[in-house]
Amino acid sequence: MAPQRFREQFAQIQRTMPGVPLAMGPDDAGEFLYEKGVVLARDGEEARVVEDTVRQHFTTFAGLSADQVRRAGPATNRSGITRIQVADPGQGDGSGDPAVAGALRALSATEGRAGRRLISRNHVVSIAVNACPGDEPVPVAPGGQPNPAAAEAAHDPDSAVRVLVIDTGLMHDHRSYPLLAHTRGDAQLEECGEDGALKQYCGHGTFIAGLVAAVAPNTDITVRGTLNDAGAILESEFGEKLFEAVDRDGWPDVISLSAGTSNGRTDGLLGVDAFMRELREQPTLLVAAAGNNGSATPFWPAAYADLPGYENAVLSVGALRGDGEFGACFSNHGGWVKAYAPGERLTSALTGFDTPVPYVYQHSTYDSCRYGFTYPCTCHHPRHTGVLSEDGGSAKPDQVMFEGLAQWSGTSFATPVAVGMIASLMTAQAQTDPRKARRQLMDTTTEVAEVRGAHVPALLPPTWRPVQISPPSARA
Repeated sequence: MAPQRFREQFAQIQRTMPGVPLAMGPDDAGEFLYEKGVVLARDGEEARVVEDTVRQHFTTFAGLSADQVRRAGPATNRSGITRIQVADPGQGDGSGDPAVAGALRALSATEGRAGRRLISRNHVVSIAVNACPGDEPVPVAPGGQPNPAAAEAAHDPDSAVRVLVIDTGLMHDHRSYPLLAHTRGDAQLEECGEDGALKQYCGHGTFIAGLVAAVAPNTDITVRGTLNDAGAILESEFGEKLFEAVDRDGWPDVISLSAGTSNGRTDGLLGVDAFMRELREQPTLLVAAAGNNGSATPFWPAAYADLPGYENAVLSVGALRGDGEFGACFSNHGGWVKAYAPGERLTSALTGFDTPVPYVYQHSTYDSCRYGFTYPCTCHHPRHTGVLSEDGGSAKPDQVMFEGLAQWSGTSFATPVAVGMIASLMTAQAQTDPRKARRQLMDTTTEVAEVRGAHVPALLPPTWRPVQISPPSARA
């Protein structure tokens, strides 16, 4: 049986968020995850309108008790978002949530009259895009080199570009990697499980920091562990965490964000609305991953790059495959994706510099590309069997050892490559405005790639080397 990545990750993320029942949406289509039985509204008058409207809807049409509709938590200090419970989240399974769907329908006419969004699901924002990564990391033998390779530039603390990485935290041995000697931030929580094996997604933030440092050595990189728990956080908490990250160290030059969610809409995420509006007024540039769904559906926050007023504040980044000439099979695409960078089989720091660390694969590869591509993509090469999708215990999951560097794929990693190119341009031209640097980079980029029949800007660092993969042999 083919791997069921979405359902595998649904179960895994649910285990890392105890006490938060989750559902799949929309209905059971498997496009995103959200908190069961709860909706979001802005605090104050809008929250009251949502409560009253939903309560009337359920009492009149659904036959439910009106007291089921109640506030499930206070508004946050900065995001101004209130969680409103509309049903018992413990009822039913994760395949859809009729109560939340009913609440959204009840407010549709009111939203139309108000001219703005009043209610939202409480989505799960995650680095596990479509609840699965582009692939899982692959070890690089000792003596291997990063790709992109380290650029020849010195680190100058007086002129270094300030980059904030919102992701998982730093691995304990990250300073053993020379490019990360100046990196600081939060430690990765629980790197290994009780079996001593590396947990899924651990090292994600370290890998990203290594890519930024390779492309742009003159950077001061701070990594915040906002997404330590399987790379997932509720939308109602995410906006507040973003504020905490910038409040802690001040607004940086560039934010690198390799997380998000789709939501079936074209107007952004209610839970991060306050943060995005404040971002727009700051000089900071947000560079965000377009997502690995292989879809044209907007993925947030990256898709803010296509909304009026955010054109200069946000750059959305898709992934190119190993040759740099075409889009990676998993990369989201469409007019809202403004640039593409190498994102397949990049090499950067992971862990195991001090002591080799085992890793057991969680997902099995496919027999062919799950998106219908014919090149040897990460869907099926290299082959491995994972714990979550082994068939009835008949196949033993594959285990590998990490000893420093790894190869990894995803728009998660195309994003820091783009961040590095912007930071490198800022250093080369003594530019202090990251948004101007973004425009200069996009205006002067001459490389193009083909993505789903469209020609798109390709951001190719000078030290990046194309990765050519021979067609994989059939599984024995």
